[in-house]
Amino acid sequence: MLIRNGTLIDVDGERVADVRCDATGRISEVAVTLVTSPDEIVVDASNCFVIPGGIDAHTHMHLPVGNVRVSDDFDTGTRAAAIGGTTTVIDYVTAYRGEDPLDALRTWRSWAEPAVVDYGLHMTFTEVVSERTIAQCVEAGVTSFKLYMAYPDLLQVDDDTILQIMRDTKKHGGLVTLHCESGGAIELLRAQAIAAGHGGVIEHANTRPAELEAQATRRAAQLAEIAECGVYVVHLSSAPALAAVREAQARGVAMMAETCPQYLHLDIEALRRADGDNFVCTPPLRDRWHSEELWEGMARGWIHTVATDHCPFWMHDRAAGMQNRADGYTDFTEIPGGLPGIETRLALVWDGVAAGKITRADWVRLCAEAPAKTFGLWPRKGNLRVGSDADIVVWDPNRRQSLDAAALHMSVDHSPYEGRTISGWPATTISRGRVVANDGYFTGEPASGRYLERTAIHL
Repeated sequence: MLIRNGTLIDVDGERVADVRCDATGRISEVAVTLVTSPDEIVVDASNCFVIPGGIDAHTHMHLPVGNVRVSDDFDTGTRAAAIGGTTTVIDYVTAYRGEDPLDALRTWRSWAEPAVVDYGLHMTFTEVVSERTIAQCVEAGVTSFKLYMAYPDLLQVDDDTILQIMRDTKKHGGLVTLHCESGGAIELLRAQAIAAGHGGVIEHANTRPAELEAQATRRAAQLAEIAECGVYVVHLSSAPALAAVREAQARGVAMMAETCPQYLHLDIEALRRADGDNFVCTPPLRDRWHSEELWEGMARGWIHTVATDHCPFWMHDRAAGMQNRADGYTDFTEIPGGLPGIETRLALVWDGVAAGKITRADWVRLCAEAPAKTFGLWPRKGNLRVGSDADIVVWDPNRRQSLDAAALHMSVDHSPYEGRTISGWPATTISRGRVVANDGYFTGEPASGRYLERTAIHL
């Protein structure tokens, strides 16, 4: 395959060149005005940008949440990802308390077999584990480990567990990712709200204030300092938490932060709507001014990546609540949280390029290059260099795309961006040298994604 006449953007800068993919699914040549071979497919990228395939480093597919399940599995979710320009996802395995993490990993591997783009897996620990368990995960290609500082009844671990796992993970070339919210204080606020009769959707945000996200982020940085390791903060949502990241970075902590499109484009007012339960996610949506701080953080390099935390629900499942009762949830604490986003991530971040908030180079770095480097996929993924996987997106900056649910392909019956149309969408998505999406339609083969055994991470 030969991609011609496009403007390339990746770690090596922005330049006009052609890209050739070989029969093994790798990039074999990058040069100006390559001569077409008679037996190769030609993709015309005139007036388009040619970029590395997007890497979404934070997804939740096929995930049980209480007695309901998210609406996208690995088949439907990765088809939508491909259409939106994402060619690699890294999904979160959860090993619940008392469960062997290796058993959980096997379960997720079986769930992920229908994926149509390449995929890796993170591991979530909900209790202290042995160093041997961490080593076994690394041997299986899982080199990043998530810990929660919130949800004490199910997921939260204490600081001693975080510190121990940080130290053991560093020994084996891994990286700890942290959900930073102060769980104990949040649980008190939630209980007080319910006791006072304040059970409406807006209380989800009121009981998870930005200050408690920032407090946990500072604590995470301090633990990483003691462990002398890097740490990655997932789904950063607020200006105070970003300030905590900046403080840590300024004193030399290798702290990386991920944000999500919902925190860049939505705000707390959505929770006050009649359908506000469809906007429940954690951390919650914030006041509008926080998003401007996040865009600035992306432009300055303080925010490392943009992922989605893709976790969609059918509206009837959301309304039924985590207990899946016929009469629905009784208050905000029973609403399953999460938003769809795997298809729209690149476009929503590109919208910031169009608005002058970030550069085209920032866009590619945040959505492809940095996730590859951070999570043990570099140089195989995230660039357009010879020898890397031919994961390539031909991006049409002028293509208009509705963000209505009916115009998208995620397995969900609503869109957080209903009524909005944006400019900028993939013309063609290529995964390992195969066209998997073209002109807004999936064109790949079922179950064609490969499991990615990720390499050690040394920061």
